Amino acid sequence: QAPVAVPVARLAGVTRERFLRDIYPRRKPVVLKGMELGACTAKWTVDYLSQAEGSKAVKIHVSAVPQMDFLSKNFVYRTLPFDVFVRRAAEVKHKEYFLSEDEKYYLRSVGEDARKDIADIRKQFPILAEDVQIPEYFEKEQFFSSIFRISSAGLQLWTHYDVMDNFLIQVTGKKRVVLYSPRDAPYLYLSGTKSEVLDVDNPDLEKYPLFVKAKRYQCFLEAGDVLFIPALWFHNVISEEFGVALNVFWKHLPADSYDKSDTYGNKDPTAASRAIQILDRALKTLEELPDEYRDFYARRMVLRIQEKAYRNDYV
Repeated sequence: QAPVAVPVARLAGVTRERFLRDIYPRRKPVVLKGMELGACTAKWTVDYLSQAEGSKAVKIHVSAVPQMDFLSKNFVYRTLPFDVFVRRAAEVKHKEYFLSEDEKYYLRSVGEDARKDIADIRKQFPILAEDVQIPEYFEKEQFFSSIFRISSAGLQLWTHYDVMDNFLIQVTGKKRVVLYSPRDAPYLYLSGTKSEVLDVDNPDLEKYPLFVKAKRYQCFLEAGDVLFIPALWFHNVISEEFGVALNVFWKHLPADSYDKSDTYGNKDPTAASRAIQILDRALKTLEELPDEYRDFYARRMVLRIQEKAYRNDYV
């Protein structure tokens, strides 16, 4: 039995002005319906995708199980011609495969040099980019990346957060997205930006007892839906059908707040990274004290952090 979920609000006909005035400042996820996305929602069939971008090589994730885990790396990276990959990802059973006949495929586009270049559909998939009208609800100089994604039916991606705001544009197929507020981070058993809890529908509560305290939000995306995911909101994405999506990330903090070496949009802001390093040094210093003293001063530090840095108006 999946935990009870709070439905994410669904709004139709939202103009840029209304989004920026009424929705954006609330910092909560919302599904935007009826957006003008261009020809992609009608055109992007398996045949069209295969022909449009042809046999250019793409690096993909391949997993023998539906739940991909970035922490244990239960998948392999393989390279296929794009047209071959699209056809395979659309199949349920494969005549040709790497691991098993029902293996799952996932493409997350990257820049020309993934370590230096950001993903931008206009550069990596220029023909397909002509079919897409990205909602311009932010200033052009705030644009960070546009990530082209293709997923096999049944694929579930690990729960994680990003440090930038983004739109998840569902072009074809259906997805279920489970989200958690940044405030519930203490219950998500984090390792970096990712949660250790893979199966959010049937979590192992012996291993993750605090997970029940995390308030679950959920939405179902159909072709043409756009999900606004505010920065720091955790999300777990399940592809209910073979589908194609596009993520658009933008910088809502001053540009110098972000790590300049970050091409994926998931490195913590530089000030946060510095603060965590300072905290680690402080904790190391506490180790010089006997247990009783270390416990006492650690609790005082926690109270001080809560007093100085926690928000009182968090809903």
